[in-house]
Amino acid sequence: MTVVQAEERNMYDQHFLSAVLRDKHGITIVRKTMAEVDQEGEILPDGTLSVNGQAVAVIYFRAGYTPVDYPSESEWRARLLMEQSSAVKCPSISYHLVGTKKIQQELAKPGVLERFLENKDDIAKMRECFAGLWSLDDSDIVKKAIERPELFVMKPQREGGGNNIYGDAVRDTLIKLQKTGSQEDAAYILMQRIFPNIFAAVLMGNGGCHKDHAISELGIFGTYLRNKDRVVMNNQSGYLMRTKISSFDEGGVAAGFAVIDSVYLT
Repeated sequence: MTVVQAEERNMYDQHFLSAVLRDKHGITIVRKTMAEVDQEGEILPDGTLSVNGQAVAVIYFRAGYTPVDYPSESEWRARLLMEQSSAVKCPSISYHLVGTKKIQQELAKPGVLERFLENKDDIAKMRECFAGLWSLDDSDIVKKAIERPELFVMKPQREGGGNNIYGDAVRDTLIKLQKTGSQEDAAYILMQRIFPNIFAAVLMGNGGCHKDHAISELGIFGTYLRNKDRVVMNNQSGYLMRTKISSFDEGGVAAGFAVIDSVYLT
């Protein structure tokens, strides 16, 4: 079952995946919104999730990542129902939360990596790749970010692009949060801004060829499957590289800021 938004705009890659699973593996996929899961779903005595009378083995979430996906209690009930079932969740709620900014901030704290890795050299190498991550409870960092906002990025607990805050807007947002005295600051973290190497690039767009300066971002895919505390699979499974014009703050491909690229080793 693919869980989709009520007005899905990003459906073509979803349908392509469905076609491959159907044609190559004989696997049937149903598409349901979270509201439909709440109306049609139930957990059978053996833990199986049944939706409209059909047993569901795997749940693939293409919705449920943003606040707008939970407009009512119906969607929250559906999420809980799916999590309580024996169906394989992609991602499960725990795996979903691991990707949040707050968890990344916790993982970057001293002594945390030692819970997961034993080799001190590996730990040191990994820490060299970390950017600074701080909560807004750290008054010294907040003061520094107000004074030098160009050195920081302000990130909310949100998926996807278009949500981060850069430049003078960092200072303005921090001052605003301090004045209001609300708990909204808990929704953000401050991250040290990364300044990657800039290179000359030739970009194709709108039927033309453009020379500009660009930067790239490399992400590594992982395949992870577990049953309670037993890890069944934990492998790296390829990469994704995005390239964008260096003057752009945002880097989303679907949003039109970046393009899919490939690595050329020299």
